Amino acid sequence: MVPIMAQSNVQELDRLIEPLYTALNSVKVLRSSVGQVFDTLGNGLRGDHGEEGKDNKFLLELQELLSTVNVNFREVEQAVNSLTPPPGPFSLGNTTFLSQESTQERQALYPQLVNSYKWTDKVHEYSNLAFALLSQNQLKRSYVIASSGKRRRNVQSSHNVLPQAVDTLIAGIDRQFADMNLTVSRPFGSNAVMQVTLGRIMKALVAFKGLMIEWVVVKGYTETLDLWTESRYKVFQKVTENAHAAMLHFHSPNLLEISVRSFMTWFHSYSTLFSDPCKRCGNHLHNALPPTWRDLRALEPYHEECKP
Repeated sequence: MVPIMAQSNVQELDRLIEPLYTALNSVKVLRSSVGQVFDTLGNGLRGDHGEEGKDNKFLLELQELLSTVNVNFREVEQAVNSLTPPPGPFSLGNTTFLSQESTQERQALYPQLVNSYKWTDKVHEYSNLAFALLSQNQLKRSYVIASSGKRRRNVQSSHNVLPQAVDTLIAGIDRQFADMNLTVSRPFGSNAVMQVTLGRIMKALVAFKGLMIEWVVVKGYTETLDLWTESRYKVFQKVTENAHAAMLHFHSPNLLEISVRSFMTWFHSYSTLFSDPCKRCGNHLHNALPPTWRDLRALEPYHEECKP
């Protein structure tokens, strides 16, 4: 592995090279302005100068171009004066041996290594900014409320629920809907993962943390279910997105069981996914998709473009 010291040296090298890039860019602008002067001299008097006073117009144009050259030349001088010579050779650790490679493929490793350092620095910078922003957000789905007075008491959290209570709730929902089959497993410990089969239309996995719904994945009836990959069909990808929105909408830390029942009632409304038309436009298909949105209160079907 490349030593960490090599990364700091590369960063220092980039800091010193940045003024050099600025100076080279100034030289590029100066060369462009000088080229315009020679182009104007080479073309001489043109038809757009007119017949009257064309000599004066040509001289004024040339004078303006020379003034631009003078300004660009001063910018080059300032950029060059701001350059500082390197303090000495940089020790890049084991990366110095990359220059001794004879194959063309391995010789290209060094610039790729520099780019990877830059990318890693950006990841650290963005992650620090994200941490600072998220740490200011006090909106959390776990719920703690303070009673009046100096003492504080904790309301039962949606995380701390006995597995038996979760099983009882899911069994009650399973009896409520005849065309929706629910089965529970616990592959990750005490937290439940519920598999939902809605007729012969689609299947879903609902991951719980206590009685709080953490994740939902919806797939077609013939697809293999797992929590990590999305459906290969666009229609079920849209249903998964809407399920995530409904999961957050129905969540209530004070009414845990009602939150789950409300979400499952909303999810059951997709039993008519391919049969009910859109409530707004009256069409079954729009952009080759059925109405994939269900109103969160009335449970009426809408296309993504038609939803209120």
